[in-house]
Amino acid sequence: MTRRHGYALLTAIVTLIVVVSAAIYAGIASGTGRLADAPAAGRAPGHSAAPASSGTWVATWATSPAAAEPGTATNGMAGRSVRNVVHTSVAGTSARITLSNLYGRAPLNVTHASIAVAAGDATAAAATRTMRRLTFAGARSVVVPPGGQVTSDSVRIAVPRGGDVLVTTYSPASSGPVTYHPHARQISYVAQGDRTEDVTGTPYTERTSVWRYLTSLDVLSDEAEGTVVVLGDSITDGVTATVGADRRWTDVLSGRLWAAVEDGRDVPRYSVVNEGISGNQVLSDGLGRPSDNPSGLSRFERDVLERAGAKVVVIDLGINDILRDPRLADPQRITGGLRTLVTRAHARGLKVVGATLMPFEGHRGYTPARDAVRQQVNAEIRGGQVFDAVVDFDRALRDPYAPRRLRGDYDSGDHLHPSDLGYREMAEVFELKLLKKAGQAQL
Repeated sequence: MTRRHGYALLTAIVTLIVVVSAAIYAGIASGTGRLADAPAAGRAPGHSAAPASSGTWVATWATSPAAAEPGTATNGMAGRSVRNVVHTSVAGTSARITLSNLYGRAPLNVTHASIAVAAGDATAAAATRTMRRLTFAGARSVVVPPGGQVTSDSVRIAVPRGGDVLVTTYSPASSGPVTYHPHARQISYVAQGDRTEDVTGTPYTERTSVWRYLTSLDVLSDEAEGTVVVLGDSITDGVTATVGADRRWTDVLSGRLWAAVEDGRDVPRYSVVNEGISGNQVLSDGLGRPSDNPSGLSRFERDVLERAGAKVVVIDLGINDILRDPRLADPQRITGGLRTLVTRAHARGLKVVGATLMPFEGHRGYTPARDAVRQQVNAEIRGGQVFDAVVDFDRALRDPYAPRRLRGDYDSGDHLHPSDLGYREMAEVFELKLLKKAGQAQL
C-alpha cells in the first residue's frame, strides 16, 4: 500500500468515528438512547426505556384507594384525561406507576398514559422535554380488571425530590365507579378527550381535589435506600392542611429527614409516603363490597407491605375506633389489632413506630368515657407493649393547662385535627433516629 493510500484510509476511518460518535451523543442528549424526535405542537415525543443507572426502587409517593367516587357509577371518567398531580419525597432516574380499579365493576381500559415533571406549582403544564409515554408489558394500553391493579413498565425520567409530577391516564369507556382518594389536599386536573401527552396544560380546564386511579409512584433512586410507610387516618391524610402547600405532617417529616441527610447526620436515607385515609379504623371496614375505607387490618398488605422499598412503618391509628363505636370501644381490642399489624410487619422484616392518640375534647364526638379509652390505649403504647418505638403526639400537641384538648394554636378549629402549625409540630417531635432499622419489640 502506498503512503498516499494509507493516509486516505486513515482519514476515512477517523471521519466514520466522528459521525458515529455524533449520532450516539445526540441520542443520549435527548434522554432516549436514540435520536430525538421533533415534537408536534402542544405535544412531546413519548417513549419507554430501560433504566440507565443503578439504584434502589422506592416509593416516592403513594396513596390508598379509599372508596368508589360518588356519581361515577354510570360514566366514570370515560372520554376524559385525568392528570393527577403528586408530590415526591425522593429523586430518581426512572419511574413506574401503579393504577387501581379496586372499586370498578367492569374492566378499566387505559389506552394511553404518561408521566412528566410539572413545570411549576399549581399547574397542569409539563416541564420542557420531560413528557414520557408509559407502557404496560411493552404495550401502550392496559386493561385493569375489576378489583385489580397494574404496574407500568419503568421509563427513564429525572424525577426531582420535593417536586410535583404529572401522571395522566385516558380511558375511552366507563369501568363503573372510579377508584379514588377523596382528600388529596392537592389540585389535579381533567381535560376532555385524549390529551394525555399535552405539555401545555391548556386543555386541562377542570380542577379537582381528588386523586383517581393512581396509587403509587415508584422511582429508581440513587439517593434513597428504602421507604417509610405511614399508615393512618384523617390526621395523617392531612384533611385540614392547606391545599397545595404540602403541609401534612408526613411532608414536613420528609423534609426534616433529607435536611438531616444533607447535614451529614447519621439518619437513614428513606422516602416517606402517606397511606392515611380519613375516618380509617384499625378494626372495622366501611360499607360496601369491596368496602369503602377498608380498615388498617384489611389494607395492610396492599398499602404497607407491598410498597416498594418498605423498611419502616409508622402507625397512627385508633382514634376513629373510639369515636365511631356506637357503644364504648374496648381498648384491649384496639391495642390487640395494632399488635397484629406489628406482627405482620415483623414477619416481613419491617420496624414499626407507633404514635399515641391525641386529645379531642371539644369535638362533637367527645365524652369523658371515650377519653378514658384513649388514655388506656396510650398507656399501653407508652409502656412499650405495642410498638417497637413510640412517638408521643399526645404529649406534644395537648394543651398543658387542659390536657384533654389540643393546644389552641395546634388546633384547626374542630378540636380533633391539627392546624398547619400542629402538623409541623408532629413532624418536629418525631425523633429521626427512630427510623433506623434496629430493634423489634418482643410482643
